[in-house]
Amino acid sequence: MPTLRRDGVELWYDEAGTGGPPLLLVHGFGGDHTHMAPLFDHFRSTHRVVTVDRRGHGRSDQPDQEYTIEGFADDLAWLADELGLHRPVVVVHSMDAIGLDLAARYPDRVGALVIIDGPTFPSPEMRGGLEQARQGLRTPDYRDVLAYVADNIAFLPGDDSPRKAALVAVMAATAQPVLASSLQEYLAYDIPAAVAAVTGPLLYVGSYFSQSCDLDRFRALAPQLVVGHVAGAGHFAMVEVPDQVIGIIEGFLVSLRLAPSTP
Repeated sequence: MPTLRRDGVELWYDEAGTGGPPLLLVHGFGGDHTHMAPLFDHFRSTHRVVTVDRRGHGRSDQPDQEYTIEGFADDLAWLADELGLHRPVVVVHSMDAIGLDLAARYPDRVGALVIIDGPTFPSPEMRGGLEQARQGLRTPDYRDVLAYVADNIAFLPGDDSPRKAALVAVMAATAQPVLASSLQEYLAYDIPAAVAAVTGPLLYVGSYFSQSCDLDRFRALAPQLVVGHVAGAGHFAMVEVPDQVIGIIEGFLVSLRLAPSTP
């Protein structure tokens, strides 16, 4: 499978399709490209689509380092340049800060930003839960912490499906230092400043986390924000109800006159 080497670190990606605008798919916390597979499989018929394993995740290298939001965004900007992705629509699940940082610091590299169910402006209760998870991920029982987060934050109550088990298994396979550092850096990141700096088109697709996200504050800082909601899904909406997520994204692209075009 294809990789690119940046400063000695192998970064895995896959691509398919033709047509613009191109899409860059970015998985969430502890995930890998398989979490974005429904979007990849759908949009490849009408767009050039690139999906990635972020540094430290999946098939990409796992260097011994801190995993900062800025570092992830820098990797994505570099990867897009190397692959000749011109102003892609960046679709980020969960780790909204990565997409916001990319759009804020590299505005000429991002055609539009789509966030799928990021915490963004969490309630005090949600923030407290993430802080507890941050501490727990530093302990030997970190896999139990992931299981607790899955049961209490990421999935609908009573979801015991094989799909849930597969999604959590990917997270549990991610190295503990990567998980712990990623969440610590996420919680330390200045999301309000990044949101205020984003001037391009912005879509938020809400499912489970959006119930605890202050969307009014989001809109106040980013007046161009468009919000869509799905029904009947937990945090992994693009896997659980992909048709709803795809429909919202396609409607957003049409509204921006970014519908599929031939190269």
